[in-house]
Amino acid sequence: MSMVIERAATDGRDLVQHSSWIQIKEACTTLQSLQAKDGSILAAKHHSVARRAVGSLIEAIAELVPFFPHDEDYLTRVIADSRSWEASGFGVPDFYESLSLFHPERTRVDGTAHLVVFPMYTQNGSTNRYFEAVLCETIWPDFVASLESGDYSNALFVPLRFLDYTPGYDTNSAVLFPESVAVTPRVPEGSPDGTPAALPPFTWGGIFADREAARFRSVVRHAVDITHLELPSDAQALLDDPGLCEKTFVMWDLIHDRTHMRGDLPFDPFMIKQRMPFYLYGLEELRCDLTAFREAVSLLRAKKTDSITRKHAQLVLYAVVFDRIFRFPLSGTRVRNYDSVAGQLLFAWLHQHSVLHWTDTQLTLDWDAMPDVVVALSDRINELYWRSIDRPKIVHWLAAHDLIAGVLAPHPASHFLAGSVPLDGAPADITDHVHDDEFPLSMFYEALGKKLAPTIAATAGITGLVAQS
Repeated sequence: MSMVIERAATDGRDLVQHSSWIQIKEACTTLQSLQAKDGSILAAKHHSVARRAVGSLIEAIAELVPFFPHDEDYLTRVIADSRSWEASGFGVPDFYESLSLFHPERTRVDGTAHLVVFPMYTQNGSTNRYFEAVLCETIWPDFVASLESGDYSNALFVPLRFLDYTPGYDTNSAVLFPESVAVTPRVPEGSPDGTPAALPPFTWGGIFADREAARFRSVVRHAVDITHLELPSDAQALLDDPGLCEKTFVMWDLIHDRTHMRGDLPFDPFMIKQRMPFYLYGLEELRCDLTAFREAVSLLRAKKTDSITRKHAQLVLYAVVFDRIFRFPLSGTRVRNYDSVAGQLLFAWLHQHSVLHWTDTQLTLDWDAMPDVVVALSDRINELYWRSIDRPKIVHWLAAHDLIAGVLAPHPASHFLAGSVPLDGAPADITDHVHDDEFPLSMFYEALGKKLAPTIAATAGITGLVAQS
């Protein structure tokens, strides 16, 4: 539930050129140049430079605190934790207390700005726990607030828009997760003897919907041009209107994010701390996307749905399909690329069910038939998950491979295809025998990639504000 917050007269966008924000970026960049992978600064000869950078960082944060009354406790603690890091001799940074006080989920009001400063790594960017700073604002449309307060509750979900950032976010990373922050586990005060040390409870997860929407618009516009796909007018509006696209992605992300721990699931759908065949990750992400799709279909068809939500529900259908069939298959390398497999699977499913056609070098889609056919794929994946609790792990893995292989052709060198996957050993033995490119790109994607892949690569570091400038 959002709290009533005190809003400063100056919003975050006015701070992008503020001298103190520029000072924070410069201080973080200096520290990054000195830090080891774990965030420490090992060489004593660099400590004097580090002390000046920390002093500059603290001074600039203190100057900006009045602009963020809702984050005052957190920012004050960042200053204290930065001083403690310096006093420790620049060992591995510990921002446990700062992280414990940062609660963007409590201020989900559209346009609420946050100054985020942590030693952390950035998913899809770097595994180095360097000092990074992000100036961002919350995207919280009224119709999304209504959905979240009703059937799609997700108290941890915080959709964000980039305003500015340090180099760690000049990448494809579109998330801000507390798990990435450098903290040392500890026993909470007042706990009984013998309580094991633990991380602070994670109460939020940030997703930069503006970056998702901006790269979607860039890639899909080019893909539509290459494939000569004729779009309905509302789908064209999704590509032309940045704000409309961002709100659509917030709705998609809201339902996707909450789905990971809902439904009939394997014991651990996220495969946390487990070695599993990479294609299982692809099925999990696709399951969540297709759940968002099917929920959008339900909202679209429900008589009680208001006009604004209905409009965005239709746009979610386009967004899920276009992002999955155009951007995902061609993003990243061909080494265990689970998102690519999921995108290829959706494309082939649509083609094999006569919804998608590639004829005379033109792509066409049966827009009326598309919703039910996509929901049918969702049903197949949900059935796989439902049956999983009655199956041994290896049987579930093999069944998941069979589901995909029934739609996509495995690599000719696949151990699954040859029947040479070891079934008598540990589950990890199967993982070791999965081909790095278990489900290669089709001829369609090989050809499309020659034209579209450069556009996808060029979206690294893109933001909603950059795309509009």
